[in-house]
Amino acid sequence: MSTAGALSRQALRTPRAAAIAGVLFALSLGASLVLFRLAIPTTGTEALAFLANPATRRWFFAALYLVPFSGIAFLWFMGVVRDRMGALEDRFFASVFLGSGLLFLALLFMAAAIASGLVATIPAESSSQPVSDTWKLSRNLIYSLVSVYAMRMAAVFIISTSTIALRIAILPRWLGFLGYACALVLLVTAGSFPWVELLFPFWVLLVSVFILVASWHAKS
Repeated sequence: MSTAGALSRQALRTPRAAAIAGVLFALSLGASLVLFRLAIPTTGTEALAFLANPATRRWFFAALYLVPFSGIAFLWFMGVVRDRMGALEDRFFASVFLGSGLLFLALLFMAAAIASGLVATIPAESSSQPVSDTWKLSRNLIYSLVSVYAMRMAAVFIISTSTIALRIAILPRWLGFLGYACALVLLVTAGSFPWVELLFPFWVLLVSVFILVASWHAKS
């Protein structure tokens, strides 16, 4: 096989791999955030009732189970997108891109670990126990890690990715500017408005679908 043919095949596979990883990340993180929002940020007795119910408890543990796989897909997405940038990447924005992405994952994993330990302390089918100070502290800590700190790192990741993508023209301008808008909303309102954190997986899903469609057209 010629060198040109090998490079052509790699150019076709790389965007598709990034797109598939991005779609998996967006769907799994979106599901996890929805169940986090239903269980953790609610007030004491309602949250205990949610987590004590066997059916909803299983769904919540499924969400926690998805978090590591979301992280793996996100790392793959970051790696392949950076490879797509190639020699044209800007060192400053590339550093911010990597740093914000890794910090987002670290905060998300930390929140999931705390949530797993917290839920394990709640007996199944027993929602009548009092809301302890430990529960309140852990719930507020998980909420802050996910909705405040992790989402602001996600906003920085969106800004750096959109800036690099617009500079080297690997994304359309409307998608880059939409990324700026989503990042601004996350920076300003994260932690203040419910469900706003879903903007991050929504943007990643849009980028991934665009890359997947573009790579399919390139192959055709």
